[in-house]
Amino acid sequence: MSAHAVVFVGAGPGAADLITLRGARRLAEAEIVLSDALVDPALRALAPQARWVDVGKRGFRDSTGQTRINALLVGYARQGLRVVRLKGGDPSVFGRLEEELQALDQAGLPAEVVPGVTAALAAAAETRRPLTRRGDGRSVGLTTAMTREGRLQAGAHADTEVYYMAGRQLAALSRRLREAGWPADAPVSVVSRAGWPDALASEHRLADLAAASVLHAGRPTVVAVGVGATAVAQRPRAPETRAPAATPEQTPSP
Repeated sequence: MSAHAVVFVGAGPGAADLITLRGARRLAEAEIVLSDALVDPALRALAPQARWVDVGKRGFRDSTGQTRINALLVGYARQGLRVVRLKGGDPSVFGRLEEELQALDQAGLPAEVVPGVTAALAAAAETRRPLTRRGDGRSVGLTTAMTREGRLQAGAHADTEVYYMAGRQLAALSRRLREAGWPADAPVSVVSRAGWPDALASEHRLADLAAASVLHAGRPTVVAVGVGATAVAQRPRAPETRAPAATPEQTPSP
């Protein structure tokens, strides 16, 4: 019995209709769906015939949970079933995709990855604050606020830095960013439950970031600092580059 490719599908950051068309098609073909915890339950309507298995994890856990997920992927694929691994956001962005691809590769099983909308992009859309800006917003960094060892990490490596899973560390994140070289008045945009109908957004200066803790408490939160956190209306427009007008000598004859 030949194995079908296990398909990793990015479900997007929130509401079900943020999944890609390709992701929806692969989901409709599935016989087994291994689903993350934060995936919109409405997506089940796209694969009503499939068996849904909840394998969601929140935060960092020991390796037992990931080992079980790997074993389920390999086991179902070896049975010849069409398996979809449905991940929140984009599978390649903080989605533990590497470990699961390695497990399939070691078992000699094929895989396909369907990208999805990651939370940083949903937050930028929610606030209408582009992460890149012409001229001085040329780089974006995506970082998890906390490491597996429980260490808060922050830096100043890009024009805009975006921190995932930062909701419980806003005061500490503010201090760490200041230590990394960001000025006290650096603009900060905070969005919780980006991509959902009940998304909340607030804007701050870095020195006052801790004030966002109450509004976003208990909600998955994305924090952007730098150029991409600035409201568009607050920024002067970059000058347009125009070609010089043609002189009579340069104008072609009819």
